Amino acid sequence: MPAALVDFGLYFFHCAQRQIDAGHGPYFYLPKLENRYEARLWNDIFVMAQELLGIPRGTVRATVLIETITAAFEMEEILHELREHSAGLNAGRWDYLFSLIKTFGHRTDFLLPDRAKVTMTAPFMRAYTELLVRTCHKRGAHAIGGMAAQVPGKDPAANEAARAKVRLDKEREAEDGFDGSWVAHPGLVSVCREVFGGVLGERPHQLDRTRDDVEVTAADLLSVRRISGPPTAEGVRTNIAVTLRYFAAWLRGQGAVALFGLMEDAATAEIARVQIWQWLRHRVIDRETVSGLLDDEVAALGAEYPWAPIDEIRALFERTAMAGELPLFLTPDAYTRHLVKRTEAGA
Repeated sequence: MPAALVDFGLYFFHCAQRQIDAGHGPYFYLPKLENRYEARLWNDIFVMAQELLGIPRGTVRATVLIETITAAFEMEEILHELREHSAGLNAGRWDYLFSLIKTFGHRTDFLLPDRAKVTMTAPFMRAYTELLVRTCHKRGAHAIGGMAAQVPGKDPAANEAARAKVRLDKEREAEDGFDGSWVAHPGLVSVCREVFGGVLGERPHQLDRTRDDVEVTAADLLSVRRISGPPTAEGVRTNIAVTLRYFAAWLRGQGAVALFGLMEDAATAEIARVQIWQWLRHRVIDRETVSGLLDDEVAALGAEYPWAPIDEIRALFERTAMAGELPLFLTPDAYTRHLVKRTEAGA
């Protein structure tokens, strides 16, 4: 049984009515959707679950995270399929770029530079987020901005720099018409609230900003060539370092972990490792360079995390980032090899 359906069923059975009685409701977040057909499936699930438990149809509310390139072309259709239950759409970043490489990574005109250079102000990302606001507000749905991944630390100067980055990011979103946003760390909620409060005032949203001025074409959503280019040595090293450290945390049971001042999850490891794969495929970096950096970072990981299963982590990286064919996700391979308990033959 798909884990998403098991999780939904257990939660809905045990908690839906409790949430309603508490003045809230069964609210869900739908990530990774690729198209309107998946949205239709979830709508059917919501309808059936409400009928089975005698909960009024339309009580469920779901926010869809648009974080795949295919879903960006079907935002209006996704809202339509979930119209009885839709709370709006949310803009993603790392998974969106990950999806872009998975879909078009074999083409040289979709060669992305260092992750740090692909900001939300990149032309194709700007086209996607502005289209999201226009699409949502056209249909009376909320548009939710992307996550600010910064995590406060012990260094006051670094914290101030992080807060400044978050403020700029949220100012852009609020000015573009987003109705809300989110952050990775509760210490940054005040920045987000302050920025959106300054734009919204007493209003709960800005659905009245229909953004009719926005005109986005399919070509705009795919205009990667305007920022395409080879990676820097530091960019390659950073991707390797982050991927290895996330693998170490993931194999230990942590789904999200703070790395280098940012809250990282599986999406970070996915974009980092597929970038390595893309750069190797198009020979903008060579295997010897990657192998050398991998040696360095594996050694650094072993010194930093003496408990980490170094050989397993390295092998996982080589299989998912350096193979000839790109594994679509790192998790199925890792689940099968590392998280499935096996009984020895004859035991």
